[in-house]
Amino acid sequence: MKPTRLSFFNEQDSPELTDLVGDAAVLRELQALKAGVTMGLRDLSDERAEAVRRLCGEGVPVGAWLLLPREQGYFATYDNVEAVEARVEAVLRWTERHSLTLTSLGFDFEPDLRELDRLFHHPVRALAGWARRSANRPRRERALESYRALISRLQSAGWSIETYQFPLLLEDRAAGSHFLQRFCSSLDVAVEREVVMTYSSLLGPLGPGLVEGWTRTDGAVAVGSTGGGVDPLPKLSFDELSRDLRLAARVCRDVSIFSLEGCVMHGHLPRLLDFDWTAPVTVPLRQRVGAASIRGSARALARLFR
Repeated sequence: MKPTRLSFFNEQDSPELTDLVGDAAVLRELQALKAGVTMGLRDLSDERAEAVRRLCGEGVPVGAWLLLPREQGYFATYDNVEAVEARVEAVLRWTERHSLTLTSLGFDFEPDLRELDRLFHHPVRALAGWARRSANRPRRERALESYRALISRLQSAGWSIETYQFPLLLEDRAAGSHFLQRFCSSLDVAVEREVVMTYSSLLGPLGPGLVEGWTRTDGAVAVGSTGGGVDPLPKLSFDELSRDLRLAARVCRDVSIFSLEGCVMHGHLPRLLDFDWTAPVTVPLRQRVGAASIRGSARALARLFR
């Protein structure tokens, strides 16, 4: 069944974004899909504000995805709360100055982008560092208190708040633990919409099984990646994207795709106009069993190290 809410993440600098929203075919396709855009605020330029106005004027709702300069960590981390707070204030001034209407403000809880760069190039060394740091329980508690206070202030001011989370957070919850949050820098904060990032392009050969296992009936899920963004790994073909969309849509009514620019670049967007959401999709048994093993192991670690 087609999701009742479909949206696309966008992570472009303003010049590329201007070109994208200047393409009348892209706007028509977004309108036909009744899709929204979750825009990564890589800058707060006049050009980006004009892109938001263009999308909204064409009936495409836009949500804001909070991003920082690379040297400040890029994502919302345990250690850059002050920079996040300053960025939020800048975003509020920017939206007011340009009279923008945004549907939401989203926090992407991940490690510092420079740490992710090390993970892609030196995975064993990076993961060993994350494991050592996971023993620092006060670090998480301080971050959680600060982000809860910030989000509460924004909600009181009328903002709808979203979070974008690594799926290991689900195993942490199931285990009644905080270990996996401390390990991968997630934060379990209650907000209006939580999007679990099940990107099979990052999950290796067991990706389809993990997408299936981490898709929830009571939340939102994101699939990808089709291109764009900051990770250097291979991207999904349209057949792979189709598989993940159908897996997610079997149980989830709120589906996002990363990314809009990737779908446009590879010609995926028009192919979604008559997409058959109900076509059968099967995850091979070995992938399903392997994914279940990974999830079970993650949950066992979470229970052990709480």
